[in-house]
Formats: sequence, structure tokens, C-alpha cells
Amino acid sequence: MSSTLSKDLDIREIERAEVLAKAGAAKKVAPEIAVLGTGIKNEILHTAADTLEKRAAEIIAANALDIAAGRQAGMEASLIDRLSLDESRIVGIANGLRQVAALTDPVGEVLRGHVMENGIQMKQIRVPLGVMGMVYEARPNVTVDAFGLALKSGNVALLRGSSTAVNSNTILVEILQDVLASFNLPREAVQLLPCETRDSVQDLITARGLVDVVIPRGGAGLINAVVTGATVPTIETGTGNCHFYIDSEANLEQAIAMLLNGKTRRPSVCNATETALLDAALSDSDKLAVVRALQSAAVTVHGRVDELTAFGATDVVEATETDWDSEYLTMDIAVAVVDGVDGAIEHITKYSTQHTEAIATKNIEKAQRFADRVDAAAIMINASTAFTDGEQYGMGAEIGISTQKLHARGPMALPELTSTKWILQGTGQTRP
Repeated sequence: MSSTLSKDLDIREIERAEVLAKAGAAKKVAPEIAVLGTGIKNEILHTAADTLEKRAAEIIAANALDIAAGRQAGMEASLIDRLSLDESRIVGIANGLRQVAALTDPVGEVLRGHVMENGIQMKQIRVPLGVMGMVYEARPNVTVDAFGLALKSGNVALLRGSSTAVNSNTILVEILQDVLASFNLPREAVQLLPCETRDSVQDLITARGLVDVVIPRGGAGLINAVVTGATVPTIETGTGNCHFYIDSEANLEQAIAMLLNGKTRRPSVCNATETALLDAALSDSDKLAVVRALQSAAVTVHGRVDELTAFGATDVVEATETDWDSEYLTMDIAVAVVDGVDGAIEHITKYSTQHTEAIATKNIEKAQRFADRVDAAAIMINASTAFTDGEQYGMGAEIGISTQKLHARGPMALPELTSTKWILQGTGQTRP
């Protein structure tokens, strides 16, 4: 066995042992965190926010190491931007914790209940999930967001961030642990897992009995790897191949404004519009107006060149199958002509990631047909896809957008980070 292979195996075993040890520690302290009162949780969150701001210089210094390493490795400018922290971004992260503190605590909420004929009182209440594993990419803000949402919902956080943000994540978790310790609470309520190899992700997502749920947050590759490789229950916060269908009976000016908002507001997020579907019944001039509006906003249009040039479009990039079934997360969009609302539904059914799908139309029956037949976490009728967001929904902070059907779908805020249990209280009843 070569020395290099032996070293790799040693790192692998050390990493695996660390993941399992931290998962075991998290499982041990989870019951203590689960019963924390709302007041103490809010006090911790406010203290953590204040402490992050006070120790901003330490955070920025650690973050600078990650940025330097990223640049040396040739990391794209957009990823460097996601990774970067400065005083204003740290204030924003801290304010996120304050916002979580202001949200209603879901733990203990009574969902339903009644008194049985024999006098037993029964109720179903919200309870924490337990040990919550997070796998995410180079966004240090997620480290703090995950901690805040986990704590407020009574959960323990196991965080497996990207190696590209290891210095930033390390100092952030250290600060959060210091805050917990100042309240005489276990530091193990939030832990950062090793990230030297990708195998540590597999160790986390197969730690059945120690980890209660895993939530991946990132690109399609990361999410697919976690969902397909996990033996621990997983909540898929999915990619967003979001479509915007413009019907022949739409207000074209409004439709173009909504389309541009969904595409250009923040093209790198999962609720960005990635495909525009144009009703074949639109006039050629209206179709051309849509394409030119996109191009005037510096959006590169991909499509079937013959189809789009037929109504006068120019400077169109020939689309491949990848253009229809993937997120761009850039200033690119796919454009196709479809045969009315049913054609739009057929296209969406084939390519949707079931995140957010939108229709622009003044025809109520078409809007209802679209809403009934399109299977997605969110349907927008005459509104931008950008509205799929926990804060926009009035839910406050979110951990991601779930595109699966169990146990949560759509923005995952505090209630979605809980499970339930039944409590039956009797006076000595026995069952015949």
C-alpha cells in the first residue's frame, strides 16, 4: 500500500470517527434543547446576534483566508461573492437571528385534539425533529441561519459546510458555541462537521439512529447526491427550473414585467425564472416583444432557432436538452413556443423540478386549469416566480424551499422543522 493511499485512508477513518462522535454528542444533548422555553431561546438568539457583530473583525479575518484560497483555486467571481463577508453582511446575518427571535415558537402548538367517549383527553402537538443535519455549499450565512432556525424550533444542528468556507464556518460556529456556553447550555447544540473529504457527507446522511433528518441546500449535484445516498430521512430543498407561461389572453406589458422580475432580480436563486413559454396564439410582434425585452435586459435567450427566428427573433442560442431541464442561475433563459395552456402544462410536466410555475393570463378558466394540472410546490397566477420565499409568504426566515411532498412542501420555516406527537391523558381508563 502506498504511503499516499495509507494517508488518505487515515484521514478517511479520522473524519468518519469525528462525524459519528459529533452525531452521538448531538443526540445526547437533543432532549435538553428540545425543552428550552421560548424566552431563553430568544435571549440566546439576540445574544448571538450581538456577539457576531462584536466579533466581526475575527469573522472577516477568517473569511479572508477562504477568499484567498478560493481565488488561488480559480473560483468563479459569483461564488467568491457568495462566500465573502464584510461588516454589512455580518450585520445582515445578525439581523436574521433577531428576526427568528421575533417569530412565533412552533414547539408545543396544539394542532388538534378532543375528548374521547371514555373521558381520555387527547391532543396532537408540535415537537422538534431532533438532530438536524445540514449539508450546504460555500455560503457562510447558512451556518448562522441553520443554527437560528434549529434552536428556535428546539433542534440540534449538525452542519456540514463546504471546504471552501471552512475558516469562516469554523469561527462562526465557535462564536455560537461560546454563546450557548454562556447560558450554561451544551456547545454540542451546534457543531461543524469535517469537510476534508466528500465522504463525510456520506457519514452524516447514513448515521441512522443518531441523525433524525438531513436537509441539503445547494446545487442539483449536491442535492441529488444527498437524496440518493441517504438512509437518514431527507427533506429535499430542490432546484428551481421555474417556468413562466405567457398566454394569448395575458396583459403583455404586465407579463413582460413579471418575466423580467423573475429572471433578472436575482438570477442565482432557486426561484428565478429559467424558461419562458409563449402561447403560439400570441401575435408574432408580441412574441418578438418578449424576446427583445429579455435581450434588452442583458439576458441571453436560448431556444430552437428556427422556431424563434420565424417571428423575427435574432441573436438566439440554439438550445439543447440541457437548456430545458436545468437551472441556469445566470442571465440566461430558455424560450419556447407552446400550443396554449395545455402545451405549457405538457412542457412543464416534462421538465419541471416542481418548485415554482407561473402563468400570465386574464382568462380565469385557463388560470384554474393551469393551477389544477401543474404539480409544483408553488403556482403563481399573474405574479413573478420570485415570490416563492418564506419571508414573502409571511413565514419569516426559511431553511430552503422543499420540492418534495413529505413531510413539508414549499418554504420551510419554523413549523416545517417540527414533527408531532400525540398526548393522551386519562384517569385510569383501560381498553376493553
